[in-house]
Amino acid sequence: MELKNKKWTHDQFYAIRGEVLNQWPTGAAVDFAEAVKYHENIPAKKHFAKQLVKAKKNGRTLTQPRAGVALINEHINLLNFLRTEGEADLLPTTIDSYTRQNQYAEAENGIEESKRAGRSLLNGFPAVNHGVAGVRKVIESVNGPLQVRHGTPDARLLGEITLAGGYTAYEGGGISYNIPYAKSVSLEKTIYDWQYCDRLVGIYAEHGIEINREPFGPLTGTLVPPSVSHAVAIIEGILAAEQGVKNITLGYGQCGNLFQDIAAIKALEQLAEEYLNNHGYPDCVLTTVFHQWMGGFPQDEAKAFGVISWGAAAAALAKATKVIVKTPHEALGIPTKEANAQGLKTTRQLINMLADQPFPLSIEVQSEIDIIKAETRCILDKVYELGNGDFAQGTVAAFAAGVLDVPFAPSRYTLNKILPARDNHGAVRLFDIGNLPFTQDIIDFHQAKMNERAKAEGRNASFQMVIDDIYAISKGRLVGRPH
Repeated sequence: MELKNKKWTHDQFYAIRGEVLNQWPTGAAVDFAEAVKYHENIPAKKHFAKQLVKAKKNGRTLTQPRAGVALINEHINLLNFLRTEGEADLLPTTIDSYTRQNQYAEAENGIEESKRAGRSLLNGFPAVNHGVAGVRKVIESVNGPLQVRHGTPDARLLGEITLAGGYTAYEGGGISYNIPYAKSVSLEKTIYDWQYCDRLVGIYAEHGIEINREPFGPLTGTLVPPSVSHAVAIIEGILAAEQGVKNITLGYGQCGNLFQDIAAIKALEQLAEEYLNNHGYPDCVLTTVFHQWMGGFPQDEAKAFGVISWGAAAAALAKATKVIVKTPHEALGIPTKEANAQGLKTTRQLINMLADQPFPLSIEVQSEIDIIKAETRCILDKVYELGNGDFAQGTVAAFAAGVLDVPFAPSRYTLNKILPARDNHGAVRLFDIGNLPFTQDIIDFHQAKMNERAKAEGRNASFQMVIDDIYAISKGRLVGRPH
């Protein structure tokens, strides 16, 4: 295996496809030519990529929950409930944890135990075990566009089965579904395995079938600076585009400061279009996704609705193409379908109320766009340099050197040297820059922001700020100030 950001030939792809499909018996039912014909008959209203393009053109922000249960009929009922009662524009199929780890025998046991228990004992939908036929029951029984959402380092068989089954969108990437999710899986392996997934989508595109691809933007979801998540998102976008993907959604996880959140979405879209064009992919359709707060939530439902509403407002004012919606049960475990629908309706209300209220490009927002772009360029250009013009090789080298670094990640393939904390206005900055390749003026900017907050709070800038900020929102504040 030689890792390069170079489009796989058909011979390369098909040389390992048989091995992928043989990982579990349901792989034998995948018939690519038949799947293409199936996709050709999917109506536009159920086509994920087409709905995203339409929303972007109309300046509309679409809503999408997370949801998935073990059994087919229950999963169908859940999604239809979220579509009708929750008024969701886009629908997910969240995959269970066993499938994410390629433990299909354990997922099969989970299906059987769920049947006996009369309720889902898995935390998602085991699509590989249900196979193409089972997946199509979901596609044909749910009146809305469907996406596979998971967290799988090796998602090749899952991709084959769900795309053959009729899903028109597939989430994940070789960096974003490794570093925040796995401890000991190498980046070389996950980037390579995700090149397979992207090449599969690219081959569908060669046959006229457009499938949306969405890297996972929030990463660890804990105070991730916009430039760090943007760098990863743009790299994964470039890696996907090289394999022939034509419809890409890049994401960002809410930080909480309105100016920074609006600026982040605008900077992401502008930078991604620039880098995709400059690196030879001008024909990619690009959209954005805003993830509502991914950190700790208040246990009190009324307070949780406040956090959801703030995320909804930020997504709407940023004009993100879609927003991933949280629930008032976020601090309590897997939400009920009713709680999921409540989060969706709350979000839709805010989006509708703000639809005709453009947020002015203020000095504060423009300043944030400028600093996010400058930081992201520092990282991306250094990754490209380390890879001698190859983003796949550069990514591996960059993580080893700390040029790319994700805070609070479990992976041993990231240095975990950077430490984020909020400034005096709640924007996420860096208390410790680690080895990020920032220019001196950017380093000075972060230090000044930390010192400004420390002075306002009458304490020294320290690691305690980082800890305080991690728990702040769950305790009813944005900035973790001392009492």
